[in-house]
Amino acid sequence: MNKKISLGMTISLVAIACAVTFIISLSVSLNIFNAKVNVTEREEINKKIEEIDKIVRADYTGTIDEQVLQDAIAKGYVSGLGDKYAYYYTAQEFQKEKISDSGSVVGIGITVEKDASGYIKIVEVRENSPASESGFVAGDFIVAVNDEDVLSKGYEQSVAAVSGEEGTTVKITIRRDGTDQVFQLVRRKMDIISVTGKIIGGNIGYIKITTFDQKTPEQFKAIFDQLESNGAKSFVFDVRNNGGGLLESVQGVLNYLLPAGDIAYATYKDGEKKVIVHTDGQHMLSVPAAVLINGRTASSAELFACALRDFSQVQLVGTNSYGKGVMQVTTPLSDGSALKITVATYETAKTPCYDGVGLKPNFEVSLTKEEEDNFANLDETTDPQLKKAMEVAHVS
Repeated sequence: MNKKISLGMTISLVAIACAVTFIISLSVSLNIFNAKVNVTEREEINKKIEEIDKIVRADYTGTIDEQVLQDAIAKGYVSGLGDKYAYYYTAQEFQKEKISDSGSVVGIGITVEKDASGYIKIVEVRENSPASESGFVAGDFIVAVNDEDVLSKGYEQSVAAVSGEEGTTVKITIRRDGTDQVFQLVRRKMDIISVTGKIIGGNIGYIKITTFDQKTPEQFKAIFDQLESNGAKSFVFDVRNNGGGLLESVQGVLNYLLPAGDIAYATYKDGEKKVIVHTDGQHMLSVPAAVLINGRTASSAELFACALRDFSQVQLVGTNSYGKGVMQVTTPLSDGSALKITVATYETAKTPCYDGVGLKPNFEVSLTKEEEDNFANLDETTDPQLKKAMEVAHVS
């Protein structure tokens, strides 16, 4: 059947068609403009590098290591982003990072920090490691690596020199009580023990998590179950000095503690919001607990603490956390290297993004400088933060 269309309707349809055509044309034009701008910017970058490269290759009297040069250019590009969490990994660095994320590490088995003197201070010695077998203890100072003084070589360079390939040897000069001693250690691959635990205060399960790697959830579940079997009526989770780790590792641990639901979200550059932590509620924390945090509790460790506070009424004890509420993604490159950049902010379903702010503890307890310096040796009788957490989690 034929239907007649009025003149008014015809005019309206033409107007709509024109509007749609205009919108599509405008969108295409903007995309073309943006593409041209990006191309121009890339051309300027390439032109700058080519100009420098031409001068260097024409006049530089030294020898150019092409791989070192490429890595340096890539590192320079990333440093120019202003993203303090971005990093360019050389192929060798990326391989070490993958080993670390898997729950293993190649080295001598120490955790270090920069001392006020500029030397390398050992803050933790891993059991059954080359360092522990050589008698290294927390509080020792590394003053030279391979006969090069740390102050002369530089802290970062000296720490890097301690690392190396499995089976290779490193010479470490240790200073203890004013006396220096030289050790030869062979680097080896070791499993990272990221979770340890014990019963304290009679019936409190104390669990310390030092990082979140691929093996952390498995280790956490085993220790949690063991402490429950040994009579733990409440728990203290210690993530002080835990700089974070893998998001999927935090997901695995929280899935063992929280009720079912969407726990955390990430917001990306284009405004898209995605669930990044979801729990199924098949196993839940059903006893009182506290989480210990401090200024070195960061990233995934903060997310762990925040989620427990938000969804399980767990109290936070210690000092304000670091404040890293942004997420990075590491992308492998064709030559075996990799690029890590910040791609999103994140937050829990109940707490806004705390990037640059950190988490404020429910009970603020600080350590003295002496206690900080002796942190590795503090226990439930000498650690005021831990004593407060035990008080908060105590069950009669």
